[in-house]
Amino acid sequence: MSHALARPSFTNARALSKHAFSTHHARSSSTTIMSAANIQRLKGDDPRMSQIVIHNGVCYLSGQVGLTTTTVKEQTKETLDKCEALLLEAGTSKENLLTCMVWLKDISDAPAFNSVYNAWVEGAKPTRACVQAPLARESLLVEVQFTAAMP
Repeated sequence: MSHALARPSFTNARALSKHAFSTHHARSSSTTIMSAANIQRLKGDDPRMSQIVIHNGVCYLSGQVGLTTTTVKEQTKETLDKCEALLLEAGTSKENLLTCMVWLKDISDAPAFNSVYNAWVEGAKPTRACVQAPLARESLLVEVQFTAAMP
């Protein structure tokens, strides 16, 4: 067996971190650094954030919530509709989804969320994580955040 292709083994996190740092810097001389001019920020009417950021061929949506509905299914539909509209405004679509992050006020609502989400996402399934978390307002039950490739 050739040792030239073997990956280094690390016995602790410090050694791993040091290796990653040195490997990154060894490669960074040929890396192109993107400037702020390469970043598009859309829908920035909120003083805290942009709703859409596009950088290096990836569209990032801020977390979206449903403010006008009261059940998990209704909030999920409202939220996903908002996300789809933002993706289209950015010039991409749900067919290009890469990742999805879901926050539920109560994780036992996951089946209700999934019943709406599964129909909405269809065949273009992104990677996804779903966690229980307190949300910004008492009335919120669902928050969703996506990243998508730009076509």
